[in-house]
Amino acid sequence: MNKMTIAAVATLALSSLTFASANCPVHPKAEWMKEADAKTKIEGMGYKIKKFKVSGECYEIYGWNKDGKKAEVYFDSKTLDIVKSEIGN
Repeated sequence: MNKMTIAAVATLALSSLTFASANCPVHPKAEWMKEADAKTKIEGMGYKIKKFKVSGECYEIYGWNKDGKKAEVYFDSKTLDIVKSEIGN
């Protein structure tokens, strides 16, 4: 590979990583909703959680929405407002 191809691939990879994350507001950890409470409330919104994790300043789930479609959703860690949502088929 030449240097130009390597630079193009690196730029593309970095832009993909940037797109994949969400920009959640920063809250002190003491103000974050407890994970167990967050999971309960998210399920109450109609989501079925396959995987729950902390992603930067967000809570992130992989699972399904109330319509049974695959969902990747980022929530504000304090308020559970949806910051970013990607719904599949």
